[in-house]
Amino acid sequence: MFHKMAAAEAEARGAWCVPCLVSLDTLQEYCRKEKLTCKSIGITKRNLNNYEVEYLCDYKVLKDMEYYLVKWKGWPDSTNTWEPLQNLKCPLLLQQFSNDRHNYLSQVKKGKSVISKDNNKALKPAVAEYIVKKAKQRIALQRWQDELNRRKNHKGMIFVENTVDLEGPPSDFFYINEYKPAPGISLVNEATFGCSCTDCYFEKCCPAEAGVLLAYNKNQQIRIPPGTPIYECNSRCRCGPDCPNRIVQKGTQYSLCIFRTSNGCGWGVKTLMKIKKMSFVMEYVGEVITSEEAERRGQLYDNKGITYLFDLDYESDEFTVDAARYGNVSHFVNHSCDPNLQVFNVFIDNLDTRLPRIALFSTRTINAGEELTFDYQMKGSGDVSSDSIDHSPAKKRIRTVCKCGAVTCRGYLN
Repeated sequence: MFHKMAAAEAEARGAWCVPCLVSLDTLQEYCRKEKLTCKSIGITKRNLNNYEVEYLCDYKVLKDMEYYLVKWKGWPDSTNTWEPLQNLKCPLLLQQFSNDRHNYLSQVKKGKSVISKDNNKALKPAVAEYIVKKAKQRIALQRWQDELNRRKNHKGMIFVENTVDLEGPPSDFFYINEYKPAPGISLVNEATFGCSCTDCYFEKCCPAEAGVLLAYNKNQQIRIPPGTPIYECNSRCRCGPDCPNRIVQKGTQYSLCIFRTSNGCGWGVKTLMKIKKMSFVMEYVGEVITSEEAERRGQLYDNKGITYLFDLDYESDEFTVDAARYGNVSHFVNHSCDPNLQVFNVFIDNLDTRLPRIALFSTRTINAGEELTFDYQMKGSGDVSSDSIDHSPAKKRIRTVCKCGAVTCRGYLN
């Protein structure tokens, strides 16, 4: 049997799966009864017969002694027990409990007590409910973070953070590292020829063969203007992995954080490291679909107020990348009318000009903790067009209000 998370993981790998017909608590209880381990539902050899505090659910004072209701890791809620404070050796969980209680208090009317006026001095049910939801959310986000880092194939780590609301991981999003072609679309990922340079920076390399300049300087910063395609060395080239013309293919080098925004823009992405001006940050990947299919999906996305379609219109408008369900960190990058990321078309092994890879480079120095953004109306050519994201090819669409807050804000995403 699969529980919900196991089923999602199996589906992402393309495996057959069925939903579990019983609750997680029931599965855990069955495993303990039968002495079985199952990592996906939290039952391991370490905690099969041991009691480890997973989170704290409630609080009360009885006869001048403080008690906490404990949820034991890998055990169902029916086994929760009240434990005196002196028995708890979990300072981090105690601090989280205190912080969550304080955060709830700050959200309600100032000065309103969170302790019931009965003899037991117990927390009000609404407060305890909020604390449990936050604890479960924290666990779910940690599991999602671990899953993202298992799936990514680049150096930079991925972190997840939500200090704003109770939203958990997206239920219908699967992390991929490269384009996923829709049925009927073929992506050729093997080059037919490559360079034989000993030093690609000084010799006539792949970009020269394509009639363009080498895109990077010696500091691995992009030096060509927006609209100029990038041709990197490929799997047929004789140069090694340290070649100065292999940047995008190495993947994201920066640790990034998917975080919940406080301005109503949902999830966003911020960098945890300083990013120098004109540096490669990430690729925009997703499912490659036809423009006709993009039109159909675009109508559905407009009704939901979401924006994930990116036209691959370097030389034609045959294909579109849809990152709504399949994507990488770029799925969560928000729009700004004054962005700090710029779009470039990239060709490496696949030289089909209808199917460029989409790379995002920094337009200026981006400090650690700063949110990453790009212009949803920006094309790989560097132009701003109403046909670039979630607006192609139809002209009559529901307009999505922009919340970027920039001085130059255009008011709408499309």
